[in-house]
Amino acid sequence: MQTLKALIFDFDGIIANTEPLHFAGLRQTLIEIGIDLTEDEYYADYLGYDDRGCFIAALTANRRPLDPDTIARLMKRKAGAYLESVKHHQVIFPGIPEFVREAASAYPLAIASGALRHEIEYILEDAGLRKEFLHITSAEDVTRGKPDPQPFLHALNALQQRDTGLTASACLVIEDSLPGIRSAKSAGMKVLAVTNTHTVQDLHEAHAITHSLKDTSLADVRARLWPAAQG
Repeated sequence: MQTLKALIFDFDGIIANTEPLHFAGLRQTLIEIGIDLTEDEYYADYLGYDDRGCFIAALTANRRPLDPDTIARLMKRKAGAYLESVKHHQVIFPGIPEFVREAASAYPLAIASGALRHEIEYILEDAGLRKEFLHITSAEDVTRGKPDPQPFLHALNALQQRDTGLTASACLVIEDSLPGIRSAKSAGMKVLAVTNTHTVQDLHEAHAITHSLKDTSLADVRARLWPAAQG
């Protein structure tokens, strides 16, 4: 009988409150080439994409050429600005260490994120949470980011190295963006959305929605999304 067997977390906007820092780094970098990205535009149209996707979207929207060397240079500048700001901010969401540790005591955990690996590793190590995750899928590991299912399928494949019987439908994805929700659902997974960066209305395509993981019972989520397994 199908039930919950693994959890896959998004990173930015779920584990770490880094979206404002990503926006600041992206905006700063784009201003240098004469593109003014507003906060409203970022949260409406860019959230959920990796850095490459963000720059491609910005250049396209402003009718700029999509030169690979230019995109790579912009990504490097933005990454440097972002990592420097992370070093000066406490970014882990309240309640996340407790939620992650409790979940890790019962299930294998992975991350599937559009962030760069060293960004994820730095924040997790600083928070003492790196050891709780068996696997991290980062931007470097895939050729197609969210909303494509590739990030979550990549993480699933890694978890299947430890449990060959694990299926996509037994995985709970925790996300905060519509591209992320669509990515996970396309991969065949159940999705719990958290309203850290979007409203309930924006996230309505998820299987379940919560306002904060700090106040979320994993047992309740399992009972709701896998009711047949409760006996």
